[in-house]
Amino acid sequence: MGELEGALLYNMINRELLEPQSIVVIGGSNNVHKPGGAIVRNILQGGFKGTLRVVNPKEDEVQGIRVFHDVGELPPTELAILVVPAKLCPDNVERLAKEKGTKAFIIISAGFGEETKAGAELEQRILGTCAEYGAALIGPNCIGLLNRNHHSVFTKPIPALNPKGVDFISGSGATAVFILESAVIKGLQFNSVWSIGNGKQIGIEDVLQYMDEHFNQETDSHVKLLYIENISNPDKLLFHASNLIKKGCRIAAIKAGSSESGSRAASSHTGAIASSDSAVEALFRKAGIVRCFSREELTTAGCIFMCAADSSLFTPQASHSTLHASHSTLHSSLNFAIVTHAGGPGVMLTDALSKGGLNVPKLEGPLAEELKSKLFPGSSVANPIDILATGTPEQLGIAIDYCEQKFDNIDAIAVIYGTPGLTTLYEAYDTLHKKILECRKPIFPILPCQHTAGPEVAEFLQKGHVNFSDEVTLATALSQIMQTPQPAPPEVQLYGIDIPQLHKIISGIETDGYVSPQTVRDILSCAGIPMVPEMVSGRKEELVAFAQRIGYPVVAKVVGPIHKSDVGGVTLNIRTPKHLELEFERMMQIEGATGVMVQKMLKGTELFIGAKYEERFGHVVLCGLGGIFVEVLKDVRSGLAPLSYGEAYSMIHSLRGYKILKGTRGQAGINEQKYAEIIVRLSTLLRFATEIKEMDINPLLADENDVVAVDARILIERK
Repeated sequence: MGELEGALLYNMINRELLEPQSIVVIGGSNNVHKPGGAIVRNILQGGFKGTLRVVNPKEDEVQGIRVFHDVGELPPTELAILVVPAKLCPDNVERLAKEKGTKAFIIISAGFGEETKAGAELEQRILGTCAEYGAALIGPNCIGLLNRNHHSVFTKPIPALNPKGVDFISGSGATAVFILESAVIKGLQFNSVWSIGNGKQIGIEDVLQYMDEHFNQETDSHVKLLYIENISNPDKLLFHASNLIKKGCRIAAIKAGSSESGSRAASSHTGAIASSDSAVEALFRKAGIVRCFSREELTTAGCIFMCAADSSLFTPQASHSTLHASHSTLHSSLNFAIVTHAGGPGVMLTDALSKGGLNVPKLEGPLAEELKSKLFPGSSVANPIDILATGTPEQLGIAIDYCEQKFDNIDAIAVIYGTPGLTTLYEAYDTLHKKILECRKPIFPILPCQHTAGPEVAEFLQKGHVNFSDEVTLATALSQIMQTPQPAPPEVQLYGIDIPQLHKIISGIETDGYVSPQTVRDILSCAGIPMVPEMVSGRKEELVAFAQRIGYPVVAKVVGPIHKSDVGGVTLNIRTPKHLELEFERMMQIEGATGVMVQKMLKGTELFIGAKYEERFGHVVLCGLGGIFVEVLKDVRSGLAPLSYGEAYSMIHSLRGYKILKGTRGQAGINEQKYAEIIVRLSTLLRFATEIKEMDINPLLADENDVVAVDARILIERK
């Protein structure tokens, strides 16, 4: 934690970067089709209130600005934007910092550490200069920085800027442009856009740190969107993202490059399933970050947050147990009303919301009949509320009013309203505009006709609204948001874990690799994880005597080979001493066999818990259905150790097969509390045992009373 604490104290983002009184563009030009000219144009058009200067040895005037031919001619300047070849950047940075008091740099130029070793050396020179003079550095290899003070980017589009708009931080310049394109079409407004490029001094984590430490509840944006290519400091990202969310912010992010190009041959179920993507998933869940997988999802999530900015739609709900009240999901259910004049999209939205675990409740009774009487004959009010293609703007407003004021079982309203090209929609969209301002319940506008009703949609967006052009994309993003837990508590609770004994056991292991069954039992006992009675021996008589003591039926498993089932090394339901003797003799002939394990035969639902150590992230803990379902269905959820009870319950409840665990067709469910307790205890144990690189407990057998570990493997590596 010392490294994190040190990082928290050191952040180079300064006033000169965010609110400079003077800016110089090194390499600014008259050619607006090149970065140097485009940046000058964008700063000028953005209404920068300070002094803008340009350095260009070949020009006397650039876009109406008198040009300096050399850095040495400049007066003191606070922010410098460099759009010159990489090899010229280190000297320019040094002269500006040393001679002109420049305290902030944005380096657009590429050709640094992202390309060659020589480029990395240039980058290091720049970093050294910035450190020596206490200067902030964005880039190199970025599109720039855009905020309400200065538009220091060379790209388009320039989105509408609003202090309550979203803050967007991107690890890729080109991708940032594509995400902005997606956002602008939807009407999403921004407060700032950060393109960090190579991020050598200021990375995504550093921007979040600054936003966290300087957060003003009244004046700052409450929505952050992230495009991440590399998580260089997971602890820092977790700490500041969690803090911002606890302060009332909402964060959605894409993490690109999470899939593995080739899966290595893994010797455990966890090794086969867990990947760097599992670590990202676990980190986001722990922080409360909404995970997105495309530009459309990310910008749609941003629009949803803006629509619900003044509602309690995303406030955390009290959990159903005091044991895990700290990590609940946002809403167990959310009731939508759908107001539409086109039946098909209403049905598609209903299907998509229901698939995502959200509700479209049936509207019936006197109030529904009363609403129906105010609409044209043939209209439907059951939900979706279909006012027909001939429905008027006035009827649209009436339907919204009933959802807002009279239907108590409605939390939010989706309005689908377009045109077949026969009418103009200014009046209808003006009604929608007024209702959005008046209503307490959030309204999500779905205006699909951007071609035939382009001017009307544009006018609606100019009033500060957003538009979800596709109803299924809206439902998908909503579902992802609603399933994202609140940030986990940062405290590590020991829950009776015997840490001294754990360290004693691990230090006594002589060689790295998979440890013996007895050592597995010893390690799990440190966490108080219940295990099925068992004995491992190479002597037939000992095992027969053990089976007599614990009672038949028993299970026999070969010891030595890693994948026991693959070599015929598991026999269930052994009911007699003679059968056990025969299985012992057969298993000892299997290649690599060192002994046989005998266990009490138990019945129950098979569960799975696994863990894998990921560099920089720590242990990723997985849970799910056990046995063959782990590899066949891969229905697992991941969390980052150590886990709270709330996190464990959230992981269990988000499994696709959760209904099996809850109990179906008259069968009793498992003891969820004990399953969650084992997950929490194991994760806490792992927090103090980084030597454990992989672990499987598969299966655990669970019924309504107990959860017991049947088989486990632990891989130790101390390198």
